[in-house]
Amino acid sequence: MSRYTITVTGTVTKQGRSDHEAIIGYDPPLRTYFLQAFPHEETDEPALWLGTRDRAFEALEDLRHAAISQGYDFMPLSADVAAKLIADKAAMADRAPPQ
Repeated sequence: MSRYTITVTGTVTKQGRSDHEAIIGYDPPLRTYFLQAFPHEETDEPALWLGTRDRAFEALEDLRHAAISQGYDFMPLSADVAAKLIADKAAMADRAPPQ
């Protein structure tokens, strides 16, 4: 599983919120990109957690659209992080799917 620290910001409905320690990555067993941001005040779970199902987000654009639909955005990603995420997915493509 890959994990990179990024910034997630609120859009129109969540304006002013930002998490500079958000995590984006690729989860090989679930074959999906994921995003975790805004630690929940009462639990260890992130308040925003996308990519928890098999093949939920096979493209970064799909993950971004899901974040926007919940009032958040993580763009622009640095070219370095975007390239690493794409390479992580490609490198793990040959792994067997979960049983």
